[in-house]
Amino acid sequence: MQSAIGEHLVQFYENDAFLIEGLTNFIGAALALGGKGIVIATKSRLKALEKNLMQRGLLSSSRSGHESSYIPFEVETLLGHFIVNDAVDESRFSKVIGDVIKNAATGYDGKIFVFGEMVAILCGEEYKRPITHKRHDAAIHVENCFNQLMKDHEFSLLCGYPMDAFPKAEDAESFRHVCAMHSTVIPTERYDASASIDELQRTTAILQQKAFSLTSELNQRLQIEQLLRNVNVDKLTGLPNRNVFQDRLEMEIRKAHRGQLSLALLFIDLDHFKEINDTRGHAFGDVLLKQVAQRLSASVREIDTVARLGGDEFTVILSALDDSSNIDRVAQNILKKLTEPFQLNGEVSYISASIGITLYPNDATSMGDLLKNADQAMYASKESGRNRVTYFTKSMQEAAQKRMKLSNELRCALAGKQLRVLYQPIVDLNTGKIQKAEALLRWQHPIHGLINPIDFIPIAEHTGMIANIGEWVFYKAARQAAEWRRFNADFQISVNVSPAQFQMDDDCLHKWTEFLGQGEPEKSDKPKEISLEITEGLLLDASTAVVDRLAAFRNAGIQVSLDDFGTGYSSLSYLRKFHLDYLKIDQAFVRHLETQPDNLALCEAIIVMAHKLGLKVIAEGVETVEQRNWLKSAECDYAQGYLFSTPVSSQDFEKMLSRSNS
Repeated sequence: MQSAIGEHLVQFYENDAFLIEGLTNFIGAALALGGKGIVIATKSRLKALEKNLMQRGLLSSSRSGHESSYIPFEVETLLGHFIVNDAVDESRFSKVIGDVIKNAATGYDGKIFVFGEMVAILCGEEYKRPITHKRHDAAIHVENCFNQLMKDHEFSLLCGYPMDAFPKAEDAESFRHVCAMHSTVIPTERYDASASIDELQRTTAILQQKAFSLTSELNQRLQIEQLLRNVNVDKLTGLPNRNVFQDRLEMEIRKAHRGQLSLALLFIDLDHFKEINDTRGHAFGDVLLKQVAQRLSASVREIDTVARLGGDEFTVILSALDDSSNIDRVAQNILKKLTEPFQLNGEVSYISASIGITLYPNDATSMGDLLKNADQAMYASKESGRNRVTYFTKSMQEAAQKRMKLSNELRCALAGKQLRVLYQPIVDLNTGKIQKAEALLRWQHPIHGLINPIDFIPIAEHTGMIANIGEWVFYKAARQAAEWRRFNADFQISVNVSPAQFQMDDDCLHKWTEFLGQGEPEKSDKPKEISLEITEGLLLDASTAVVDRLAAFRNAGIQVSLDDFGTGYSSLSYLRKFHLDYLKIDQAFVRHLETQPDNLALCEAIIVMAHKLGLKVIAEGVETVEQRNWLKSAECDYAQGYLFSTPVSSQDFEKMLSRSNS
């Protein structure tokens, strides 16, 4: 297609493929003649055009840009200059596009061809932005701008209109006006330049009828609908998935903003769901999730949204709220419904949930912040004991930011040699000598000083850093214990192992046992220089893998202590099941032995019970001579506490150990 300078052309097109073909002919003619082609189009159509031009050998990847013959200009950017505050700004538009044409024409004697897709975008159904002018009026503004620019610069112009730009009878006048503004109307397929609006509508109807009658297209549409459903619906529960949830939340935020209403976002996480999957299988867990989804949906109004984000995480959007008291009522009802027994494949099962709630606009106004707030509130429910509702507070956000900062700094702590291991002696009450030690991790922060393990160990567990940190402590303590066995051949250091760390892979387990076995006979019955301390929580939620690892450690001669006994569930069943070596009586029972008779009775009962089961007992938190003497008279095996020493460095501990064994 060739065109004389100064022509203002219009082309009606049925679909994108036909538009791109005509556009390739138009701009291709410019490039073939050695002229310049300026294209104002959407990013997707620019990409398609450039592909066609490259296939014809008229454009290479290095020839795209304002310094070349081919000059692309994204219409998305240009629309922002044309529609300002929901009104047409013709002068601003003329200045922006005029500068592009002026720069191309300056010092250039060749021909310039311009394609403008602005009118197509403004008239097409895909352009939904509301403006004060009718869309045809806005398009005519664009045409007028180009006509004015053609008086100042020599170029040929092609504007495209989609077939559905004039679908109604009342558009006839606009249609005639558009055709009158151009020097040439280029027909598209069955279109006649002189066709009336009625003929245009009939032709459109015929084409649509043919398209919808094609079986292949119908099948394709059905496939697309199914794909869309798969993309938007959680396959297991039938609830909206994360994608739909985000769209709904954005929509509800806009509605609440317009109506000056509030909404609540509930983040729901099932308690101990992993245990159900591990003990009864994933199929059983899937049935439970389906029933949970049904109970959640039955607990809210039709206008509310229940979605599954993934795993055992659900969300509820309570929209258009005018009474905040309804939020707590719904949340408590959800807790109640979920604690009722579930009938699963002929079995009865129980579960609970932790719920976090955040409010719009009180807590946040954006989707991302609301979701983050609800998540933080849900974790606060978990930390407070589960099966409860917690509302988001600003202090949670501050605490989360503090944890994130600490997490980032912790990543550098190990490499920066900020972590230290201190040792606290464990004394044999029969001999009075130091028989063992507990390795205690400390973080000496260069700015904040000594940071309590309570503050950074949970962060290390949550981020997975506990694996590297725990391994470092293990090897450091193991080497130290081996060295100190020169003072006492049976000396042993106990190392705390968190539940998260205990989920270690089998390769790590093999490396630990192999390291401790160096230099000893292959089947030595002598206890290793390292023992492990675990918590009751690990045994309560123990999976098959945990049970197997405990057995493997014991078979390798690595002894295991149960730490803080008496503060958790203290189940006798798992004392028999897991074949432990030591019980450590929590310091809460030891601290007030002299003044609280109940503590005396409990400690005595624990000691007797442990000995009956073949376990030895270590009492923690011993601070007075009276406590030591009573524990010794009750036949407690070992004691640990400030009476003997605070946690000290390896150098100071070695001095104590040397004196103790001299």
